[in-house]
Amino acid sequence: MAEFSVNASRVDPYKNFKFRIKWDGRYVAGISKVGGLKRTTEVVKHRAGGDPSYTHKSPGRSDFDAITLERGVTHDLEFEQWANKVWHLGAGLGSEVSLKDFRKDVIIEVYNEAGQLALAYHVYRCWVSEYQALPDLDANANAIAIQQIKLENEGWQRDVEVTEPTEPTFLEPPA
Repeated sequence: MAEFSVNASRVDPYKNFKFRIKWDGRYVAGISKVGGLKRTTEVVKHRAGGDPSYTHKSPGRSDFDAITLERGVTHDLEFEQWANKVWHLGAGLGSEVSLKDFRKDVIIEVYNEAGQLALAYHVYRCWVSEYQALPDLDANANAIAIQQIKLENEGWQRDVEVTEPTEPTFLEPPA
């Protein structure tokens, strides 16, 4: 028997434009784009000695792709400060890296059209492997300056305590 969700009347998938990112217990301002969560598991192929025409397959190591976060350039230092924990110019010979607290757990939250929390994923042991402070600058362009960080991680997991919200019904205004 099929198991139905709390909100069985919802047939539309969630949109990809209502989200927030949280680390260190607070939301990070201005993030406009988050790369997808992707896991790849290697395939280990093996054969039985008496059956050379058939290949067996089993799962091997799993790897989690890095996640890119983008936002418009402002005076907020969140991206830069985190990136500087991995390498910091001028920190002194031999102390360019601080491995004490360079990893963070990140939470990605997805909201429905009514602004209710619908999904959440915990991304574990993230650290900044790439930091772009400024994009290419072009006097002929008409665009926002975007900065980005690339987060290496050791896996992610859906927060099953975040359940499907009961969406509100908006009443028609009186005529």
